[in-house]
Amino acid sequence: MDAGAELQLDLKPYLPAFAQLQSALIEGNRQLNLTALTTERDIILKHFVDSLSCDIGGWLSGAGHVLDLGTGAGFPTLPLAIVNPGIQFLAVDATRKKIEYVSRTAASLGLSNVEVLASRAELLGRDLAHREQYQRVVARAVAALPVLAELALPLLQIGGLLIAQKGQLSAEELAAGQQAAAELGAELFHVKHFELPISRDQRSVVVMRKLSATPSRYPRREGIPSKQPLFWGNEQIKRSEDKEA
Repeated sequence: MDAGAELQLDLKPYLPAFAQLQSALIEGNRQLNLTALTTERDIILKHFVDSLSCDIGGWLSGAGHVLDLGTGAGFPTLPLAIVNPGIQFLAVDATRKKIEYVSRTAASLGLSNVEVLASRAELLGRDLAHREQYQRVVARAVAALPVLAELALPLLQIGGLLIAQKGQLSAEELAAGQQAAAELGAELFHVKHFELPISRDQRSVVVMRKLSATPSRYPRREGIPSKQPLFWGNEQIKRSEDKEA
């Protein structure tokens, strides 16, 4: 996995674990259709390295509990858990079969720092057991920024960070996300644009910081955030990118 070197990721100590994760993904994909990416190169670059890139700014430093919203086949949770054994991860997805796969795979890798939960984000955000409980929320290609902000920011503690991994990011989406963040008690903290090694695919990481408690009216009920995004007009918008999983 020399591809990680360009992003200053020293992955050599973790190569056996990543090889095992790759095998588990290929085997699981035969049964569950987890991902459209099946070549070794694509799995390494667009799942493993891409997942790890959410911490290229050191934004996970000091975090004890991280929630991965919309984990799909376990990304970015599983790669992050491999290289951050001192951080506890909660992988959340609405699809139970995917969550069961992530749980089995984490167990097979001996990742005691991974827990899983099958749930919709709107429900979690109104559940006092989860609302404003997490130091970091990560989300990889889940939804347009104003939608993601409404789903994720209620889960963060004050002072916590939302780390949103995106493909190409338009100025319009970023502006709408910034407005939504302000409405939800947060600010746009950092935006980093970069290219994946070798493939040169464009990527962005958007970081929002929670400044105050999110108003109790958010998140709105299931499905409404995506149908009526904050500060993105009244029309239903398409997700800015689809998770390749």
